Amino acid sequence: MRTNLPKVFTPLILVATISTLVGCSSDDDGKVTINKNPYPSTYTPLPSESVLFKNATVLIGNGKQLEEADVLIEDGKIVEVGKNISESASIEIDAKGKWITPGIIDTHSHLGVYPSPSVESHSDGNEMTSPNTSEVWAEHSIWPQDPGFQAARAGGITTLQILPGSANLFGGRGVTLRNVPSHTMQGMKFPDAPYGLKMACGENPKRVYSSKKVAPSTRMGNMAGYRMAWAEATEYKRAWDRYEAAFEDDNTVEPPKRDIELDTLKGVLEGDILIHNHCYKAEEMAMMIDLGKEFNYHSGTFHHAIEGYKIADLLAENGNCAAMWPDWWGFKMEAYDMVQENVAIVDAAKNSCAVIHSDSDTTIQRLNQEAAKVLYRAKDSGFELEEKDAIRWITLNAAKSLGIDSKTGSLEEGKNADVVLWNQNPFSVYAQAEQVFLDGSKVYDRFDEKYQAKSDFMLGQPSLLENATKNKAEK
Repeated sequence: MRTNLPKVFTPLILVATISTLVGCSSDDDGKVTINKNPYPSTYTPLPSESVLFKNATVLIGNGKQLEEADVLIEDGKIVEVGKNISESASIEIDAKGKWITPGIIDTHSHLGVYPSPSVESHSDGNEMTSPNTSEVWAEHSIWPQDPGFQAARAGGITTLQILPGSANLFGGRGVTLRNVPSHTMQGMKFPDAPYGLKMACGENPKRVYSSKKVAPSTRMGNMAGYRMAWAEATEYKRAWDRYEAAFEDDNTVEPPKRDIELDTLKGVLEGDILIHNHCYKAEEMAMMIDLGKEFNYHSGTFHHAIEGYKIADLLAENGNCAAMWPDWWGFKMEAYDMVQENVAIVDAAKNSCAVIHSDSDTTIQRLNQEAAKVLYRAKDSGFELEEKDAIRWITLNAAKSLGIDSKTGSLEEGKNADVVLWNQNPFSVYAQAEQVFLDGSKVYDRFDEKYQAKSDFMLGQPSLLENATKNKAEK
């Protein structure tokens, strides 16, 4: 952090910066390099067996739907999807009358870093101390015992991105998790998934920092803050590029000073880190697209995107995903100009990437029904959309937003066997996830308590239902 700090701290910061190259390592030839993933995933898929689902309605996730079809998974991967699969499996499930989808993916969650229903004091996701906190990483705040992870599994969620909050122009890095029980963050971390950088437009940063009497206090102040940060990051990247080029001729050349904040921005400029931008208004999303072009990075996914419908063609043309709510609006001025067909309009543009997200510890439990709201409203307004189209908003398009669509998001051969078996059409208000598989291993079963993992934190504690029943009886 270098912005808005009292001068008394400056010498200490400078000493720390120039005296160490924390996180750097030297090759055998003495070349200094930055470790891009110092907290690697230790996730290991749980033991799995071959499973053959028979006679289900299957939503592939890529716009295709099959009736009375089979799905074969083996060694944690999708092996085959089609009719009358004859190959045997260790477990065969008659899914007649039921539906199968890819595992649901939430691109915008704060589970583990924001308050959960059971632990109101737990809040570590919003570092509101500087407009630019690119140096903070959400994964360093994640509490793996958050009971919300299991509640999300019961809703079919197999993968989710945990983001910092939106108080700052640059909120820090997000991380993509596999939704499995674990005692550590690393045990949930999606192997080799790109990091994300959370940015925020509009009212939030200018409100937070105007109250502190520091910039930004206006939208033009927001934009100036972004530009100054990217200009500094560009010079930082050039310094490291020059060092690497010079080292080829002189292995005694000194490396640049290490800066953890600028490491993240440099990662974006190098294409290693994806942008996830909290941004509501059409004109601001358009400016952020231009900002990316000015500093030669891709502007990534716009989150919330209440006015996405106004610039659907621009988003598609520029390859931006838009992760949206179906019907959250009107809670502040920048969220006022909403239409309930927003997702469908964004989706209608050629080469679009419309996504539905939760941004909620409860909505994540029914993301399928959030998509169903949009599907209903869109069809009622004349859009030619069906379940096979809508499922992409919470599977393949979401995976594309996170840069993991080659591994998950659809039931295609060779992809991870992330599978949800539903008791009926998942876009029904009565739909329930009966079984959830992650990398071919069952992680949830509605009818088997062995697969209803409780957080260690909740063990031995009475449930909310038990308390309510007891209180009612006492009255």
